[in-house]
Amino acid sequence: MNTFKNIFEQYDWDATLSSIIAKTETDVIHALGASKRDLEDFKALISPAAQPYLEQMARMSSHITKKRFGNTIQMYAPMYLSNECQNICTYCGFSMTNTIPRRTLTDKEILIEVEFLKSKGYNHILLVTGEANKTVGVAYINNAIQLIQSRFANITIEVQPLDQSDYELLKASGLYAVLVYQETYHKEAYKKHHPKGKKSNFNYRLETPDRLGRAGIHKIGLGALFGLEDWKADSFFTALHLQYLQRTYWKTKYSISFPRLRPYSGGLVPKVVMTDSDLVQLICAFRLFDENVELSMSTRESEEFREHIVNLGITSISAASKTNPGGYAVAPQSLEQFEISDERSTEEVVDMLKNKGLDVIWKDWSYNWQ
Repeated sequence: MNTFKNIFEQYDWDATLSSIIAKTETDVIHALGASKRDLEDFKALISPAAQPYLEQMARMSSHITKKRFGNTIQMYAPMYLSNECQNICTYCGFSMTNTIPRRTLTDKEILIEVEFLKSKGYNHILLVTGEANKTVGVAYINNAIQLIQSRFANITIEVQPLDQSDYELLKASGLYAVLVYQETYHKEAYKKHHPKGKKSNFNYRLETPDRLGRAGIHKIGLGALFGLEDWKADSFFTALHLQYLQRTYWKTKYSISFPRLRPYSGGLVPKVVMTDSDLVQLICAFRLFDENVELSMSTRESEEFREHIVNLGITSISAASKTNPGGYAVAPQSLEQFEISDERSTEEVVDMLKNKGLDVIWKDWSYNWQ
């Protein structure tokens, strides 16, 4: 069975990065003027040669976003169900080797967290767990979805990669979307940062979106964790992955996220620093590359940065996020997976978005006219 792995193995990481860096001003001008942009244009837009054109890229990105999505932006809330994990990941606070109190929410605790989020108006929820099949396996995730599905317009999960049949089961219970980030497409770096646990299987993770597509999941979220390797090459492979999926599973919607490595207790120092300017360039490049893909921004980023980026291509955003199980109402003081940067309340972020001229899709009533 053909999967993205067959295409991925045709590319060399070093050669890909070199080809991005080698792009010229002429390549950038061609990409900006193209009516339909391909992967070579995407390379030009994320290259060093495109940096002097960042303002033009931002204007074009803003125009395209308003044309395609109007002035709307969707708000969602992540809800961490468990910090149990059987993997070793060098950058994560939930890594198996970290001696932290472990917690998995009960049904009662899940409902307490849900009531808090509903009191804030959220109608779109992201369920997150560590990767621990015995504790928070398919049965636990399925139960959580069934428990809350009547309370939300859509439910997204970010959990361990699963088999196709598992996704089909979860879809039947009310699952709408799945986020599964490759972390890095650099195979050697991936092995270094995931030395133990099921997550160490690079190919199984790489082929997860294929299993999602075959299972008929409505939306698939892709991304890389910037800081593990060079962001330009990782972004190209994300775009390559996106293009393959869109052509293969054309009924499915797609989203891209842009997580930068954030600190946790004893955390990893980024190998490659991605600057704010780099991230703006990448977000605009993705919008110019694909007018229809949804682009998401979490509270990993600073208040100031998020205020500047919301009009440049972003279509969904979180607020007042907690990255610990029970962090909203059950156990606010438990250890977070990573530190958030934008700590404003939901109400403050809503006010900011409205001041930016955006219509915020988040409350129950808004779902009817999406």
